[in-house]
Amino acid sequence: MPGLTAPSNYAEEPPRHPDLKINSKEPFNAEPHRSALVASYITPVDFFYKRNHGPIPKVEELSRYSVSISGLVDKPIQLSMADIWALPKYNVTATLQCAGNRRTAMSKVRKVRGVGWGISALGNATWGGAKLSDVLELVGIPKLSSVSSLGGKHVEFVSVDKCKEEKGGPYTASIPLKQATDPDADVLLAYEMNGEILNRDHGYPLRVVVPGVIGARSVKWLDHINIIEEECQGFFTQKDYKMFPPTVDWDNIDWSTRRPQMDFPVQSAICTLEDVDVIKEGKARIAGYALSGGGRGIERIDISVDGGKTWIEARRYQKDNVPYISDGPHSDKWAWVLFEATLDIPANAEIVAKAVDSAANVQPEKVEDIWNLRGILNTSWHRIKIQNLSCVGRSKL
Repeated sequence: MPGLTAPSNYAEEPPRHPDLKINSKEPFNAEPHRSALVASYITPVDFFYKRNHGPIPKVEELSRYSVSISGLVDKPIQLSMADIWALPKYNVTATLQCAGNRRTAMSKVRKVRGVGWGISALGNATWGGAKLSDVLELVGIPKLSSVSSLGGKHVEFVSVDKCKEEKGGPYTASIPLKQATDPDADVLLAYEMNGEILNRDHGYPLRVVVPGVIGARSVKWLDHINIIEEECQGFFTQKDYKMFPPTVDWDNIDWSTRRPQMDFPVQSAICTLEDVDVIKEGKARIAGYALSGGGRGIERIDISVDGGKTWIEARRYQKDNVPYISDGPHSDKWAWVLFEATLDIPANAEIVAKAVDSAANVQPEKVEDIWNLRGILNTSWHRIKIQNLSCVGRSKL
């Protein structure tokens, strides 16, 4: 694409915050410390997880940048940034979460393949941009369409990002046309993040944001959009990010037997403590995040200090001074919910968090039951093992 290039080496990578935990340098993948996630409802750009499959593309001349829309459409077009800026702008607060979030806990059960993410491969941002439903009207596809006049049923996003998994080709992903043309699905071509121009790590100058869906479908550094009959045939749609049962391994896997993962399941994690931590007996504040895909709200977060024998309900919140109601008019349906509870922590406690969404979906108890060879969608109960300071002190005598 004119004006957008993928660097041939990593010397041109952008600056990042020194507190990020780097999970891989080439390509660069990093997450913040978990405590940063509950410091604010909106995740600062510096502490938003960085997920990449190759070197970070760089725009040389924004005036020469454009996105093409073609395929099974009546009116293929090229859109400049000026064309996109001219469309109505929407701000959508949405959490993006890597499908591999909490993979390290899954890898402790049995080996998996993928970046070793902790519990911080997600972030909540306010994205600004044009709705994809408005953009697709420019090529003759009305809102709420399931199929284009020429038979297109899916919208494929193609990045300038080059990936070894695609043998040097671009990163691609797709969503159903029905979702893309639904204004209430809030799919954006985003050029702002938290009120500022997107930075290079997060897709400058233009990216897709697909709320409620695993982050793999929110393609960065958008090159072109194809209207296609079948779902995307790229690696990351057909041979990755699919959920297999624990019985499947790399010797018997058949990728065609599973659909590409879209919505993410209900999820929660505790962010004020490490997975194994040392604190004093007595009262302690427990806080974290909870979220669910598909626009489903969080109905409840349960916290236990005895490994799940007894439970108390945590307080849920999003914005200050605005009561959170899972389907309330002032609640951000695509965004995470933060929670907190002050509890009496007994000696050698096991603190557990589990969330229930507005459809009564609940997190599974054991990671072993949802283990899969790619280590995705670990939504099992988040467990914290506590050693009390008094007990640690005695053990050293």
